[in-house]
Formats: sequence, structure tokens, C-alpha cells
Amino acid sequence: MKSYLVVSLSHKNCDIGTREKLAFDVDTQKKILREFIKSPHISESILLSTCNRVEVIIKSKVSREALNFIFTLFENYSNVSKQELEGRADIYEEEGAVKHILGVASALESVVVGEAQIVGQLKDAYNMAKEENSCGRGLTNLIEYALKCAAKIKNVTDVGKNPVSVSSAAVVRAKEIMGGSLEGKDVLVFGTGEMAVIAAKHLVASEANVVMIGRDIEKTKNIAEGVDKKVKSATYMDLSKYLNSYELLFTATGAPHPLINNDIVEPQDFKRYWFDIAVPRDIGKIDDPNVSVFAVDDLKGIVEANIAMRNGEASKAYTIIGAMTEEFFDTLKIYNADPLIKDMRKKAELASSEEIERAIAKGYISKESKEVVTKLVHNAFKKFLHGPTVNIKSAMSSPEKEDVENAIKYLFQEVEGR
Repeated sequence: MKSYLVVSLSHKNCDIGTREKLAFDVDTQKKILREFIKSPHISESILLSTCNRVEVIIKSKVSREALNFIFTLFENYSNVSKQELEGRADIYEEEGAVKHILGVASALESVVVGEAQIVGQLKDAYNMAKEENSCGRGLTNLIEYALKCAAKIKNVTDVGKNPVSVSSAAVVRAKEIMGGSLEGKDVLVFGTGEMAVIAAKHLVASEANVVMIGRDIEKTKNIAEGVDKKVKSATYMDLSKYLNSYELLFTATGAPHPLINNDIVEPQDFKRYWFDIAVPRDIGKIDDPNVSVFAVDDLKGIVEANIAMRNGEASKAYTIIGAMTEEFFDTLKIYNADPLIKDMRKKAELASSEEIERAIAKGYISKESKEVVTKLVHNAFKKFLHGPTVNIKSAMSSPEKEDVENAIKYLFQEVEGR
């Protein structure tokens, strides 16, 4: 029997240094999915890789062998030892796996509970898996249900009210440092991706003066204008100038290694506060005592306050997840009835087709009437089988499932064998 299996490596069980090594780029994610396809122990797979989590979602024939394969593969691609990965990872199977993915999709497992980005990231991971032919009906059912669950939680709870993100948490921390307000403050945002754009929007809303820097000046200019007409843009060559003259820096590029190091930092007689919300981190070790660097894990105080504020709503959300997990497995049982129903209908159609051909051969009906008679007979069988079909689907969710299934197979084998 193929089972749902999830391997989770996230901010809950990995420090930022380990998460950096597991932050796979798109090309690496595709390579890993192709490796999954080759494994005899994995029938379907999706790889969700974000700044703060890696979720391996699979249908597995034998979970023990599948886990061994996954950890060995990740050791090769991340340079984190298999032993460490096994010690850190949270493993979920069957009902636990489905509950976990529904929780991930609903942003209950995120660094900041209720953050809005995870749904899009899950969709992207699913689409990538489809493109790489590693995702079939089993995981499609799960992802569709996870997205349905996320939408329901968003509509009936306040978990996602006033959406929060790591970027906005960093802006909140900056406000605390600067005495409660960023009005009129000059701020540099390094990067043009989603995290950087969210940070820029929150900074503009806080009435800061924002400059965005990216490698492609035209792209950066367009993105900056999209955030707000007041946001300025600059080239990558201007990075040193701005970070050595501004008090505040927010950085969130997609670079695989630090882009800001001691060699571009000049001593200044004022304090600087840099928020590195990228994983892997953009800022290396900085020796200047007047520079304070805050990474994702340094925002835990704000994150915990966010969790506390949303705990009541999160409790409602987990109740929904529990109910929808049960509903999901009930739906799967109905899906499991499909092959039996198809087989029953196929036998009916085959029997009717044989009898029609025999009637034509004996002259009971004309060849010209074959199409009309075939349609009439097949419609009659469909009408006759409608009731049994409904009952079979209902029986698949009952304790008598196996007895009903065996009885139907026995009856059809008996009829077929006459």
C-alpha cells in the first residue's frame, strides 16, 4: 500500500545555518525531483523549498527505504550529514502527513503565523512537480485539499487578518529601535524579490524614504515604482555608498552566499541597523561595533507575540484541519471505489456489445440500427447501475468496505466465468 509521507526541515528544528545549506535553488529542486522519480520506493513527490522550510511530500511504497533515500540524497546536495538530517527532521505519515501539509498551506507552521506567501510557494512547488512528472493523482488530491483548507481557514478565522511576514516583522523591530517611528528615515532595501518588495511597502507605509538596489537597474526601477512613486532606485555599484551613509538596511536577495562583508563596510560615527531577512543570509560577519545585524531568527520575539495574538484563531484553524483531514481520507475511500465501478461498467458494456453483435448476425436487428440500439442498451445499463454505484461509493467509507468489495468481485467473477 502506498502511503503519504512528509519529511519536514524548518525553522522549528533547524537553525539558520542549517537552513541556509538546505535552501535549494530552482535548478537543484528540479534535479532532486528527477532523482525521486528514479527511486523504486517513491511513486510521487513534491519538494517545497522556501527561505525557512524544506518539505518533502511523497507517496511511498515502503517509508523506511524512502526515508533512507531522501536523507542520502539531501546529504549529497546540501553538505549536511545524513546523521544530522535524520536527527533534525520531523517525519509525518498518513494522517499526520496530511494534517501537517494542511497546516503548512494554512500558514500555521510558518515563522510568522498567518503570513500570506506560503500558498503561492506551495502552488509553485506543485506546478514544478507536475512539470517534472513527479506528481500524480495521489499528491494532486492532497495539494488541492490543502489549498481548499487554506482558503476555508482564511475565510472563517482571523489567522490571516492583517497579513504579517518576516519582512513586516523586521520593519516592526526597526521601529522599536528607532523610538517607535520611521517617519523621514532614509532606508536602503537591497533586493527586488518578494521579501524585499514587502519590506519596501511596509517602510513606505511607515513614511520612510526608501531606496531600492538591484543588479538590473531597469528592473529595479520598475519594481521600485510599482511599490510607490516616491521609492528611488539605484544600481548594485551604489551599494557601498548607501549602506555606509544610511542608518537602516533591509536585505533580501536570492544570492547563495553573503554579498555584504567587511571589505565594503566603512567605519562611521553613527549606529547602523541591518536586517538580513534572506536565507541564505546576505550579510557575512561584520566586525564594526557600530553595526548591528539582525537575521530571521533574531525576530523571534515579534514572532512569538504574533503567535500569542493569534492563538485563539489558530485553535479554530486546527479544528478545521482535523475535520478536513478526516474528510480527505473519506474522499480517498470513494476514489478507491472508482476502479471497481469502472470494471463493473466495462463488463456491462462488453456484455451488451456482444449481444448486439449476435443479434445483428442472426438478423434480429439491422446493421443500420446498431448505433441507435447500442446507445439505448448502454443508457439502460447506466441507469440500472446508477443505484449500485452510489451504494458502492457509500460502502467504501463504512466498516463493511472489504466485505462489499469482495462480494462484488465474487459476483462478477461468477457471472464472467459462466
